Amino acid sequence: MAEYVILSKLTSDGRKTLKSNPQRLQEVNKEIEAMGAKVIHQYALLGKYDFLNILEAPDEKTVAKVLVELGSRGTLSTATMQAIPIEDFLAALR
Repeated sequence: MAEYVILSKLTSDGRKTLKSNPQRLQEVNKEIEAMGAKVIHQYALLGKYDFLNILEAPDEKTVAKVLVELGSRGTLSTATMQAIPIEDFLAALR
């Protein structure tokens, strides 16, 4: 499975939701799993972005589906990158 780094920033609606229901973060992680991906690491950030999530997914289509679904709710915006394990990267250079 491939890994994807997702930086997300809450909208004002997202901040309101999180404040009134902090457990929503874990609920969303379960929804992501139901769509075929899995959150393997999750961090709250201080700065330009609010969260850093590392997802594992079978392909980019699955990640696109997850991001469109989450983005359509109007509670966050995202920046996504595919992550390559360093061992795989070095092997590709040989």
